[in-house]
Amino acid sequence: MNRTTLAVEIAKVAMLRGTFTLRSGKTSHYYLDKYLFSTRPEILRELGELFAARIPAGTTRLAGAELGGIPLVSAASMASGLPCLFIRNQKKEYGTAKQLEGKLERGDRVMIVEDVATTGGQALEAAKVLREGGAEITAIVSVIDRMEGARENIQAAGILFDSLFTVKDLGIVPDASTATQ
Repeated sequence: MNRTTLAVEIAKVAMLRGTFTLRSGKTSHYYLDKYLFSTRPEILRELGELFAARIPAGTTRLAGAELGGIPLVSAASMASGLPCLFIRNQKKEYGTAKQLEGKLERGDRVMIVEDVATTGGQALEAAKVLREGGAEITAIVSVIDRMEGARENIQAAGILFDSLFTVKDLGIVPDASTATQ
């Protein structure tokens, strides 16, 4: 499947119209339901390959945040051969009581895989957890950039940001009051 066909397929299966409150607290006239594309093996396989192609040189591990980033980082890990980490939203209160699942070593260079980036808040929280564990963040790469400040916020934190698609690639007009590009 080529990139254009993949964008069309993602929009077809995941784009919902209406009024939605986003994780950032903003209201939007559309919603990209990441679970509707990340649970489709034919889409997930292609996304894994696209993520693998964007891994910065010297990256030693990939990471994805709970819950939407987990299938994506797994696909990227399989496509690239790099081990991955899962980042919980908070430390679990049982067993090992860890927030990071997988093995992180001090000095690891980690690319974070993100699903849909609006302001970049969740990705920056994940970066903080990884940095506290001794990692260097090589990049944050999202499937879709909603073009509502994620790029600017992530780059302001000194982290490279990239996306496989923007909402424009999916044929969506960004919300006018929040679009930044």
